Amino acid sequence: MAGAIIENMSTRKLCIVGGILLVFQVIAFLVGGLIAPSPTTAVPYMSVKCIDVRKNHHKTKWLMPWGPNHCEKLKDFDEAVSRQIEANDIVFAVHIPLPSKEMSPWFQFMLFIIQLDIAFKMDNDLKENAEITLDVSLAYRDNTFDDWKEIAHAIEIRKLKCTFGSPKTLESEGRHYDCDFLPFMEIGSVAHKYYLINIRLPVNERKGINVGIGEIKDIRLVGIHQNGGFTKVWFAMKTFLTPSILIIMVWYWRRITLMTRAPVLLEKVIFALGISMTFINIPVEWFSIGFDWTWMLLFGDIRQGIFYAMLLSFWIIFCGEHMMDQNERNRLSGYWKQVGPIAVGSFCLFIFDMCERGVQLKNPFYSIWTTEVGTELAMAFIIVAGICLCLYFLFLCFMVFQVFRNISGKQSSLPAMSKARRLHYEGLIFRFKFLMLITLACAAMTVIFFIVSQVTEGHWKWGDLTIQVNSAFFTGIYGMWNLYVFALMFLYAPSHKSYGEDKSNGDLGVNSGEELQLTTTITHVDGPTEVYKLARKGAQE
Repeated sequence: MAGAIIENMSTRKLCIVGGILLVFQVIAFLVGGLIAPSPTTAVPYMSVKCIDVRKNHHKTKWLMPWGPNHCEKLKDFDEAVSRQIEANDIVFAVHIPLPSKEMSPWFQFMLFIIQLDIAFKMDNDLKENAEITLDVSLAYRDNTFDDWKEIAHAIEIRKLKCTFGSPKTLESEGRHYDCDFLPFMEIGSVAHKYYLINIRLPVNERKGINVGIGEIKDIRLVGIHQNGGFTKVWFAMKTFLTPSILIIMVWYWRRITLMTRAPVLLEKVIFALGISMTFINIPVEWFSIGFDWTWMLLFGDIRQGIFYAMLLSFWIIFCGEHMMDQNERNRLSGYWKQVGPIAVGSFCLFIFDMCERGVQLKNPFYSIWTTEVGTELAMAFIIVAGICLCLYFLFLCFMVFQVFRNISGKQSSLPAMSKARRLHYEGLIFRFKFLMLITLACAAMTVIFFIVSQVTEGHWKWGDLTIQVNSAFFTGIYGMWNLYVFALMFLYAPSHKSYGEDKSNGDLGVNSGEELQLTTTITHVDGPTEVYKLARKGAQE
């Protein structure tokens, strides 16, 4: 009867805690779905064909597609042929943003992809595996009266991937190839109001540069940037969550330092997980509004990588510390086989990111996928990381299976124990199963919302109410993992208080048949966890 009361009190109070966390979880999804706009916006740009007349005393090398100082334009290439204008004298100019608009630091980043309109012509056919050479320049200015200042200049090569759906005959001349979008440019900050892109297609028949690439009619760009409204909501969430996790971290570590024993491995790992979550939460992005920090995308990737590596390591160590028959507990070196693949996979992804976004800090037009060597290198890093991830999940599934097998096999020993010790071990078993359930729920929600955000149009409309699914995914999943870390530190914080020893030390003593150690993390004498504390207080009440 007493055991049933204890179990009911423990379950009731855990349900209250779970209910409060669930409310915050729902709020996190609603903030993204109802308040924030779509995370990103895609803007199409059509380049303007300009004539580079610098040989004729043109004062500036930057060619504007429109405005008071716009370039001399070409309607099409037939006009260029009739006027005997060479291909090397034609510049494709794109102004960012469109007329009467301004860019903003709240946009955070700019990503551009390029598509070429290539027409079929019998005497100028597109060769198989053709490569196009782009002489590209990027400039900025903050008002319409300033001169353009160069940000970057590069000569890039892109491999064309085009198909032609009709027979290549005279009747098909003039029809366009179906060409894939190609990576063009990525910048990790939007610190200026206006940007200008000039693209040249230099032709050198002797060196084979831009020969056999078909008849290019136009160049189109698609610019993708983060929405300013979503950025403000995202920054607000980070600003709110940072002190929340910091407070629970301070409280959690204070509980540990009040113990007479040294912190054990699982407590250290949970604290490290809290630090990595705080590292993500700290809203350093606020500084990007006033500073041109192009490395913010790379810095964000590194922060996320550290958190996910810590999260995966925590799951392994959590299972290992609940292995009842394992002797190599409370030592990080005992988990090198399981943690090793995490370290190798994380290192491979870090090298890949440095080869991509690291190089883009100097050359925003660079892409590792544009060359065969770069593609093979990138795929090698990704494959190795994928293999490490598969090995990790095999280890994790095996350890979870072992823990559940041991728990179910030794639960039969619980009735022979004293009441206090039985309650302690029942709490250990319950909190393990409880955390496994929460972990599976978080992982399932992450996968489900990711799939939903990919297959839907980005928003749902119910009457007059519009729900931004993609924004809800970002804010909801971000809030969910913060609540997960919060719940971990709350449930696994030891208590410095004593809730009685069942009136005698003998009641806590166990004989040799009662030696059932589920974890070295926390013992009843050194201080119970919050799960045990709630159950024990319920029994006293």
